[in-house]
Amino acid sequence: MMVRRGLSAWLPRMVVLLVVLCSAVSVLYMLACTPKGIDEQLAFPRANSPTGKEGYQAILQEREEQHHNYINSLKKQIAQLKDELQERSEQLKSLQDHYTDSLGPGLEHSNSEKTPADLLEFLRSQIDRAEVHAGAKLPTEYAAVPFESFTLQKVYQLETGLTRHPEEKPVRKDKRDELAEAIELALDTLNSPNSDSNTNHHMYAASDFIEGMYRTEKDKGTLYELTFKGDRSHEFRRIVLFRPFGPIMKVKNENLNMANTLINIVVPLAKRASKFRQFMQNFREMGIEQDGRIHLTVVYFGKEQMNEVKAILENTSKSANFKNFTFIQLNEEFSRGKGLDIGARIWKGNNVVLFFCDVDIYFTAEFLNTCRLNTQPGKKVFYPVLFSQYNPGIIYGHHGSIPPLEQQLVIKKETGFWRDFGFGMTCQYRSDFINIGGFDLDIKGWGGEDVHLYRKYLHSNLIVVRTPVRGLFHLWHEKRCLDELTPEQYKMCMQSKAMNEASHGQLGMLVFRHEIEAHLRKQKTSSKKT
Repeated sequence: MMVRRGLSAWLPRMVVLLVVLCSAVSVLYMLACTPKGIDEQLAFPRANSPTGKEGYQAILQEREEQHHNYINSLKKQIAQLKDELQERSEQLKSLQDHYTDSLGPGLEHSNSEKTPADLLEFLRSQIDRAEVHAGAKLPTEYAAVPFESFTLQKVYQLETGLTRHPEEKPVRKDKRDELAEAIELALDTLNSPNSDSNTNHHMYAASDFIEGMYRTEKDKGTLYELTFKGDRSHEFRRIVLFRPFGPIMKVKNENLNMANTLINIVVPLAKRASKFRQFMQNFREMGIEQDGRIHLTVVYFGKEQMNEVKAILENTSKSANFKNFTFIQLNEEFSRGKGLDIGARIWKGNNVVLFFCDVDIYFTAEFLNTCRLNTQPGKKVFYPVLFSQYNPGIIYGHHGSIPPLEQQLVIKKETGFWRDFGFGMTCQYRSDFINIGGFDLDIKGWGGEDVHLYRKYLHSNLIVVRTPVRGLFHLWHEKRCLDELTPEQYKMCMQSKAMNEASHGQLGMLVFRHEIEAHLRKQKTSSKKT
């Protein structure tokens, strides 16, 4: 009985011991007979391989050779990719070297073997869509993509928001590098031996750069137009570049002579004799004395203050020995569109650049050249975005006195804004204005006629150049909202008045002026107590 109880107690222990022994034998068998992976080989050398330190060194050497082979394979792939990239870059560069103003025969024949046909076709289509050689018909004024203008130091931008400035240095490094690359390529083109048949032409430098403009369209690329001083007075060199989301390309190299390009400034007017006197001071200095290739057409409505306006015009004519002006008087209600239309059509000379202007506009001599450079008969019209001045009484109210007008014409966030909703100031050749049909004479008064003409040009095949310019200003004048307006019209008029009155920050200071004054009084009281 005792023996049976002993066996029953030891039997489970024996079974557990046998299981443990079988498991140990199985593990030893697997370690000895199962093939080892690379990582396991580092820990357990094979039976027929050297053991200890020598075995590990052999395994490490084998592993190192495998890495070297893999690295060499990657290097070969990288080299192949670099060769393909270099080949494609050379193809694009060859396009630049053979590119002409109209994608001429040099590109068609001499380069067709080197450059794939599909690449050529793609580049042509991108340039055509970017309106380099011809305009694209646009449905509305909102579809037009404006340019941004720039000099060596500043960029003039329309999209400012509440933090950016209308004129500022390029903050982002990629934008600085982009514009610097465009200027550098333009200088290389101008200084290239093949760029001018005259081998004695002067070497161009960055100081010869006058201004440029660029715009980026997300489905096309970036177009650049850069203007440089020419070899003589009134001569300019213009380089057109295009970046179709790839290496930048040379498209045009133009020699422009503006010595004989006359501008006829057409001004519609009714009353406002004091404003006309200020306008004639600007016209005399910039148009007569500095530019000299100018004509003035004044279309006057009514008879009130007419004699005073005529006297101002005649006095300027005598004192400046200026005879290139025309005065037209109409006995009817003022209509800006009709005045400009009559002033344009009455011209009897050769084809002339028309600058439609208002009496509260200030322009520089540099702007007149910009007007000439961005117009071309049958090809291009110019719609500059002018800088609109805020109320000087608010801007300089805390200074004690308002500075002279010339000192007020500063492009800053605190002094004004880009008037991107206005289309009244425009430059175009008279032939283009006549061919497009002129103004809608059914529009009376002031406003509406400018947008109608702008839409006509957008619907045509003419290139419409729209960009902010640093030499054209709208001078502030008080805007009156008449009692005869409907509540909705009066509200819109007041909103427009507020927008032209001061900046966002300055209006905020006016709204909270009582709180600010109360704070200053408290500060003054507390300082006396201490």
